[in-house]
Amino acid sequence: MTVQTAENDELLIQQFKDGNSNAFNELYQRHLPGVYKRVRYMVPEQDVEDTTQEVFIAALKSLPSFRGESQFSTWLRTLTNHKIAEYYRKCNRKREAPRASYDDARDHSDGSTVKKMEECIALRRALQQIPAPYQEVILMRFVEGLQFSEIADLHGQHLEATKSLFRRAVSALRDQLDK
Repeated sequence: MTVQTAENDELLIQQFKDGNSNAFNELYQRHLPGVYKRVRYMVPEQDVEDTTQEVFIAALKSLPSFRGESQFSTWLRTLTNHKIAEYYRKCNRKREAPRASYDDARDHSDGSTVKKMEECIALRRALQQIPAPYQEVILMRFVEGLQFSEIADLHGQHLEATKSLFRRAVSALRDQLDK
């Protein structure tokens, strides 16, 4: 995220707190693509839109208490992670079977897209099996498209520590995919 975007977010947040509800709409439009991508990598496809919507409903409710101790994008990323975790807690309480199975992929696709769907399902499952810090660095790099220096700054780490974390994360993900 650029400094200009962060400053604009701060301005919009203040406008929202001052009673301008359109300011939240601008924040929503600005951050929807990133939130949607993050959710899409972590939640079965049929629940991505609902979970994304829950993130922004929670943001709308919580924004008046946002203190600006971190960038809005960092706060929203944390909120997104909480909503994803909440999604899985609800699924576990209901004792539902995994919603996206290989058989479902075969039943609803032609031969050319079955492989892609199976790979996507396998990647999602593998990503969920690695430690949270590994998930985070992979999502920030690949989903959000952040540079290593940006990830290091957001986490308060040295650049080499971030690169090392990323290498370990990719290795752990590869190990999960090979199982």
